[in-house]
Amino acid sequence: MDDALHRFTTTLKEAGYSVTKTRQMVFRGLLSEEPVTLHELVNRCAEINRSSVYRTLPLFERLGIVNRIQQGWKYTLELSEAYNTHHHHLTCIRCGATIPIIESEEIEHAIHTLASDSGYSIASHLLEIRGICPKCATN
Repeated sequence: MDDALHRFTTTLKEAGYSVTKTRQMVFRGLLSEEPVTLHELVNRCAEINRSSVYRTLPLFERLGIVNRIQQGWKYTLELSEAYNTHHHHLTCIRCGATIPIIESEEIEHAIHTLASDSGYSIASHLLEIRGICPKCATN
């Protein structure tokens, strides 16, 4: 975590932004293995004003600190690969649960081959597999 916090501080300073208490709290609220909803993030940052959390996120997105994972008209948030290991997602279309799929050589090779065969040079990528989770499948 100290390494991630140091990278976060460096990112803000290099972009000309101050490292404020609010920004630090929002960053800490995002430190998680799984993506969080905006509601969950606001609850994790209960010591600061909700509007401060809302105003902080666009800056974090612009600076590449956080990724927005779109799920229909809803979304979840997670720290970018600069602060988290590279992974993909399984998302339930019924309950919205999202779990990470840890990167594998086979998946990464297939993605790079697909891009290369199509003439693309990959800048970044995100793979999301949508389906029904085991909990929803039994209900």
